[in-house]
Amino acid sequence: VILIKTGFIFTFKRKWRCIKDCFHVYQFFKVPEFSESMQRNQLYYKVLLYLHSLASLEDSDFTNLFAGRKPNEILLRLDTNQIIEDDFLGAKMYWINQDKTLVLKIRKSDKRRVLQPYLQHIHTVFDEFDGRKRELKLYMNVVDDQKGRWRSVPFKHPSTFETTAMESDLKIKVKSDLESFLRAKQYYHKLGRAWKRSYLLYGPSGTGKSSFVAAVANFLSYDVYDIDLTKVSDDSDLKFLLLQTTAKSVVVIEDLDRYLSEKSTAVSSSGILNFMDGILSSSCGEERVMVYTMNGKDHVDPAILRPGRIDVHIHFPLCDFTAFKTLANSYLGLKDHKLFPQVEEIFQNGSSLSPAEIGELMIANRGSPSRALKSVINALQTEGDGKGGRCGRKAVEESGEPSGVFCTEGANAVKEFKKLYGLFRVKSNRKSPSFNLDNDLKSGL
Repeated sequence: VILIKTGFIFTFKRKWRCIKDCFHVYQFFKVPEFSESMQRNQLYYKVLLYLHSLASLEDSDFTNLFAGRKPNEILLRLDTNQIIEDDFLGAKMYWINQDKTLVLKIRKSDKRRVLQPYLQHIHTVFDEFDGRKRELKLYMNVVDDQKGRWRSVPFKHPSTFETTAMESDLKIKVKSDLESFLRAKQYYHKLGRAWKRSYLLYGPSGTGKSSFVAAVANFLSYDVYDIDLTKVSDDSDLKFLLLQTTAKSVVVIEDLDRYLSEKSTAVSSSGILNFMDGILSSSCGEERVMVYTMNGKDHVDPAILRPGRIDVHIHFPLCDFTAFKTLANSYLGLKDHKLFPQVEEIFQNGSSLSPAEIGELMIANRGSPSRALKSVINALQTEGDGKGGRCGRKAVEESGEPSGVFCTEGANAVKEFKKLYGLFRVKSNRKSPSFNLDNDLKSGL
């Protein structure tokens, strides 16, 4: 009986809504996902976030359920062609979720009284939400299809500046530069420049460039757009991808030097230059951080590296003792250890590995910090560019600690990690990391 009664009430409500529609004149307003110039419509995302926050979403005929970021959290999300009701200043507002378009249905008699205040209310709710820690997204470009060029997943990379193996002074300079950029909107506009900042991260593979990108995104609370040039058909397609990125985002192209040298993409060098500093980049580059990574910049066209296209150059060398201590603290919880002087001596003799290689040894031996340090020492002596061998293994064995599997076979462990993770080492000049503000806005930032 309860089911019959519930079904009857549900049917009656739908019929009554249809009857009321016959006595009222409605006006419809469309909010498309993309503008006529194929740029992302920011209002679309503000309205979508607002609708997802409505309690009436639970009362809809049907909706989608997704797992949230918190344990046991369930999120409700609109489905295609779903209708959701909202009340504002005594007026009924109906939203219809069509394909890539949100449609607002409002009575004409209420339009003049509530439409503008209602839209302002949506902006206010979005700004309040955006002021808090919002869920970041990682966007990846795909081959063109009917659903658009970007696909997104939640961005949950845990990297921060605190966990990044980098000199403390350099971290402070980078964070200060980013904070200055956030406050410099009026200054950029006064100069007639797009409000964006570009970074070049260069150094051997496994030295933490990708982790640094994640740390920047988490520090700024920006989404990440990772562009795969092999999936870009031509120069115009690359511009189109940039056009569809949003403000408050980090746009990344990794291994740019490889694409330029091998010409493994349909994008030309001039297309890369226009992407970095062309008219389109200046027109739709508001509040964006552009990041390019390279293994080395010695053989790259200086036109790509000039100020304006690249504002900040940051070198990521192979691991030194300072970076090693950061890794030991992060991976093993060690701020000091009796084996640290031996490790420091090996670094001073010129041996080095990438932070990724050292980090993997620490992860594999995390149950025994002493064994982890011994495996790092043995790997440095055997694999560390063939240098530092004069320290010998005897010093390690005299510590009185039993040698574990990864300690006695540290070199083999590194080789296995290289095979598993595709790590490879490039010769480094082993200079301390450099931070170059290439005269671009140097006085203002």
